[in-house]
Amino acid sequence: MSEKLISGAEYMIDIRNIKKIYKMGENEVRALDGIDLKIKPNEFVAIIGPSGSGKSTLMNMIGCLDTPTEGDFYIDGNMASKLKDDEQAFIRNKKVGFIFQQYNLLSKLTVEENVELPLIYAGVPQSKRKEMVKTALERVEMYDRRHHKPSELSGGQQQRTSIARALAARPPIILADEPTGALDSKTGAEVLKMLKELHSEGKTVVLITHDNKIAHEADRIVRIMDGKIVFDSAVDGDKSEVNV
Repeated sequence: MSEKLISGAEYMIDIRNIKKIYKMGENEVRALDGIDLKIKPNEFVAIIGPSGSGKSTLMNMIGCLDTPTEGDFYIDGNMASKLKDDEQAFIRNKKVGFIFQQYNLLSKLTVEENVELPLIYAGVPQSKRKEMVKTALERVEMYDRRHHKPSELSGGQQQRTSIARALAARPPIILADEPTGALDSKTGAEVLKMLKELHSEGKTVVLITHDNKIAHEADRIVRIMDGKIVFDSAVDGDKSEVNV
């Protein structure tokens, strides 16, 4: 695909009647069953649902990790639903930073090397990579541990490294998949605070969770059940009063 991507679209994420259907013998499993979802730039949205609801499949669509059976989706105005894997990867590397529950750090690489890796995939010249990595690690207070391996870090430090990796390429979208799930409550609160700060700095943040309490930290909650959106509302005032 073209090396140039569109930026500045009205919707950072625009999903139109997406269906994802799996064939299980003679049966069909509708992981997503007619999803419409629009997320504007600089929104902080929590997508919530129990195991098997379809939220992970929806996350894969938002992150350009999968293609739908039917429907279309756009990332910052760039059509992504009918692209080949390598073309989706190009959009993903430029537009989305991922934060995972299990960190997904490579054990043989240092903190610095883990954060640098997606920049290599994105084709960032070596002359720029070091400074981008340094900026990202300083942002999460991990630069002093840049030569450590993941096994030498606490869970919170590994997650901060994961956040630095997501930030390094300066993508407009941060996609956080259960980012506090493997952390204690204090460290989890620190990660949520960091997501809020990223949102305040202009990032579009999409938080995937099964936890109502964590979902209420966002400014908008989308609940998915049986592959359909059953609740979608902005959260105003006392967030504890919102019933999802």
